[in-house]
Amino acid sequence: MKTSIDKFIQYLITEKNASEHTLRNYMSDLNQFLDFVKKSKCGSSPDSEVLKPEKIDPTVIKAFLEELYRKNKKSSIARKLASLRSFFRFLLREGIIKQNPTEMVATPRQEKRLPRFLSVDETFALLEIPDQSTALGRRDKAILEFLYATGVRVSELVGLNLSALDLNLGITRVLGKGRKERIVLLGSKAIAALKNWLEIREGLQGPEVSEEDREAVFLNSRGRRLSARSVARIIDKYINRCALLRKISPHSLRHTFATHLLDAGADLRGIQELLGHVSLSTTQKYTHLSLDHLMEVYDKAHPRATVNREG
Repeated sequence: MKTSIDKFIQYLITEKNASEHTLRNYMSDLNQFLDFVKKSKCGSSPDSEVLKPEKIDPTVIKAFLEELYRKNKKSSIARKLASLRSFFRFLLREGIIKQNPTEMVATPRQEKRLPRFLSVDETFALLEIPDQSTALGRRDKAILEFLYATGVRVSELVGLNLSALDLNLGITRVLGKGRKERIVLLGSKAIAALKNWLEIREGLQGPEVSEEDREAVFLNSRGRRLSARSVARIIDKYINRCALLRKISPHSLRHTFATHLLDAGADLRGIQELLGHVSLSTTQKYTHLSLDHLMEVYDKAHPRATVNREG
């Protein structure tokens, strides 16, 4: 099966142009499944027949999922099952197997979780915290303003290059999932924060910095491209200073961006384009979030609004 996994990964690279993040997820999920099969009673020997893809049947897939249920969230299990489905579809198309063993396995029912987001007042308070008298404070201000202005994913932010920015037009190009490029818009506050940061950005870079780092818009204190983990730490720092009693991640600013646009009357398809969602159904979760917020306001404010809205 290891050979088949390697062929599948090569297919994702050459024909699907999959991102590094996507490749890591597939390799992790498929290797975890391979390890499970090896450790099963039938797979005690590495050369066992059970390790051949054509010997995998729905009972093996279900046993793997049962194992996952002990330690994993339903969303994680669903992703791993989706990885297996893609893998076995590839093997079926290549003629390596005659039947896809995942076809008879149901996807775990997902919990309905609304994304966390900030109110307008909370967002404005957060954006004003970075100290503009320091280089890193200017950078952090630009990061926060950019995330809120564009709704980009943190991976898109850290991958941003100088050549993608057009501050005169107030737009930038970002590389999203599946390496798909899209245009996002910048407001005046984000443009001002970026200009303020770019004025002193080069001062952080020495001659030993690589060309790839030299192109990065956002840098760490050593003049190298900022990592997604560093962005999360930066946001944690400012969230703590705001004294917000809930977990807010870089992705929460993406949710905040979408929710505020929707609340202000923006078209759902327009938000879909700005977020880079392939499916409108992915964007529609914000309508539920916005409706819940409206219900909460109504129930608190209207004198005759005593309604049990559960279920």
